[in-house]
Amino acid sequence: MEASNSDFSNHPIEELQLGFDNGDLDRFADVANELADASGEVIRGFFRKKFEILDKDDSSPVTIADRTAEESMVTIIMKHFPSHAIFGEENGWRCKEKHSDYVWVLDPIDGTKSFITGKPVFGTLIALLYKGKPILGVIDQPILRERWVGISGKRTTLNGQDVSTRSCTDLSQAYLYTTSPHLFAGVAEDAFIRVRNKVKVPLYGCDCYAYALLASGAGGTITDWKGEEFHWEASPESKATEYNVVAAGDAKLHQQTVLTLGWK
Repeated sequence: MEASNSDFSNHPIEELQLGFDNGDLDRFADVANELADASGEVIRGFFRKKFEILDKDDSSPVTIADRTAEESMVTIIMKHFPSHAIFGEENGWRCKEKHSDYVWVLDPIDGTKSFITGKPVFGTLIALLYKGKPILGVIDQPILRERWVGISGKRTTLNGQDVSTRSCTDLSQAYLYTTSPHLFAGVAEDAFIRVRNKVKVPLYGCDCYAYALLASGAGGTITDWKGEEFHWEASPESKATEYNVVAAGDAKLHQQTVLTLGWK
């Protein structure tokens, strides 16, 4: 991503349809930054230290750092927005009611395997959904001290500076990032290989950097493999939904990728 001084226009029509305004978004963003600060302080205290590593039901690792960081964020949300719901990576749904228009989705350490092996390429992911649609997202890397903030209708920032994706209109000139080529199996693996074979350079690892394209405010596009936008109505009965995700820094590149995937 590269620095940019250009500004995105506000979207008053969208604000009226969604039921909140820029003032609300600014307050949500302030709290999201507070969440990232609190989580980062916890995580830095455990990084490259000795602690117990447990296995979750899906065999993925979890640590006291994950759980403590999530609780620090939950406490802050409940203080500022007691009517909002929370869906955490470690503890699922929390809300006084069975439904809320606003749902905070928290992953305290995205890249726990990197965290437990002392690699600083992990991050805290924070999102706010309004009626199932993401309106705010934060990616915070507490060791590298890098923070991306994306807000509906506004330019994405990295450490407070506007950023934008680079122009790349052809797969043959694209760099492909995914956590691991072993994530895919069967027809999904076939679809992934079709894209991988067309790009300039395939790269693996660095969990959290790939999420930097999530915010459309930087000029990127993110959808499922069919090219459809994401929508998730969280509830007490919800389980975290898995998606095949494609994110691209250029709309034409995104379209080519979806066509190459050929996902049905």
